[in-house]
Amino acid sequence: MEHKMNLNDSPFNKIKSGSKTIELRLNDEKRRLLNVGDTIEFTNRNSFETLLVEIINLYKYENFEELYKDFDKISLGYEEDEEKNYIDMEKYYSKEEQKKYGVLGIHMKVISNEE
Repeated sequence: MEHKMNLNDSPFNKIKSGSKTIELRLNDEKRRLLNVGDTIEFTNRNSFETLLVEIINLYKYENFEELYKDFDKISLGYEEDEEKNYIDMEKYYSKEEQKKYGVLGIHMKVISNEE
């Protein structure tokens, strides 16, 4: 099954380059449809470029604080000189949303990208 999601420029390019391998999302109704082996077509919100990835694994957690403990900062999309902090995700998803739905780490690999 193929899913569609939008991404900002920076995480899109990090996934494209292969450095970011874990996409972080709320485990809401839409994300509960994801399965290992499915594909996701990411669209860059700025350039509208698309990228096709395959889901290798799905990691479910109660909140981003728990998820962040299990992954290195590069795979989560941080630069080498940046400090990873789960609070960064609260600008996208509130504590209340995290509590309601839980969170998801989508482990993926790029299968094709279209310039």
